[in-house]
Amino acid sequence: MVSTRPRLQGDERFLGLAASVRDFWAFALSDLRGNTTRGYLAEFLVAQAMGSQQTRVEWDAYDVRAPDGTTIEVKSSGYSQSWPTNTQPVITFSGLPGARTKVSWDASANSYRTAFIADVYVFAVHTTLPSEPYDPLDIDAWRFYVLPGAAIASTGQSSMRLSTVEKLGARPVGWNELADEVRRALTRQAEAP
Repeated sequence: MVSTRPRLQGDERFLGLAASVRDFWAFALSDLRGNTTRGYLAEFLVAQAMGSQQTRVEWDAYDVRAPDGTTIEVKSSGYSQSWPTNTQPVITFSGLPGARTKVSWDASANSYRTAFIADVYVFAVHTTLPSEPYDPLDIDAWRFYVLPGAAIASTGQSSMRLSTVEKLGARPVGWNELADEVRRALTRQAEAP
């Protein structure tokens, strides 16, 4: 079972150090273009859209649990990187279920489970191009593509390009439309044969 821990506010102070948790966050998470931090930001945006108040659980089998219990795996990518690039990146998402022998950690059960598939996958793409000014706080720069978990599992792929996500039926939506798109994906999954 996952231990519940208080949600830090940022003003908490380190013992024996003249610094706060907010100072640490500014040090470690200021570059929202970095792949790891962009992933955390995408998970946060999805959680906010769904109304989830839970904190992030490292290595869990899914990234967000909506208040209605829907499990959501968030995959993120972006055209602009925190390092100089000479070519425009191909948007690719990894860490998908892939082979049926894949195992994932399930924090609620405190054990590994075979090929845990989230109810819904959200593919979040930050659309700012490398030649454009990058504003990490502009939510309109994100596009979200939503697919039922079963659709992702049925491909047997452990990674896929954005073009494949679109071929599977996902369409780009803005943050304000994300919660409705998740509900539509759940309906499509429930109606599938």
